[in-house]
Amino acid sequence: MKEYQLEIFADYFQFHLHDENMNPNFGNAWDQFSVDNFLAITPEGIGIGTARNMDVPVTIKICDSEPKLKENLNQVFQINESDLSIISEKLVVIGCTEYYPDAKRIEIDNGIYRVRIYYSNLDKLSEDGLDGEDYYEIEIWKTDEVQESKFDRIKPVHNKT
Repeated sequence: MKEYQLEIFADYFQFHLHDENMNPNFGNAWDQFSVDNFLAITPEGIGIGTARNMDVPVTIKICDSEPKLKENLNQVFQINESDLSIISEKLVVIGCTEYYPDAKRIEIDNGIYRVRIYYSNLDKLSEDGLDGEDYYEIEIWKTDEVQESKFDRIKPVHNKT
């Protein structure tokens, strides 16, 4: 397993995962269902919603096989899963207004990957919503079949408005 610790500028309460050769447009993907569930899906990529529109801590784990769900879910508010195709051997992790050449790139084999996102400490934000203890852990593993996206709300989610 490879692990990456990142700080991503989550402008507009989101950041994105996609293949380097793709140029996803998330404009229409952020409907009310996606906003409520912190996940926007396009054929080209995944938009991950955040509790703050500031720099947020993100851990990405590239796993050799499907990992077990975390045992301790005390701080986890939601878990989402979706698929992502890689065709360039490079996964891009980028804030939606970040300068594309500066985006984090992670080398991985081409194929279909399952992406599991843990959203934690969404209730631990300052009153103005600028500071917080929220964090996002993403597990990625190769799969041989496309699956339906899953949304699993564990606790009520902090309201951004």
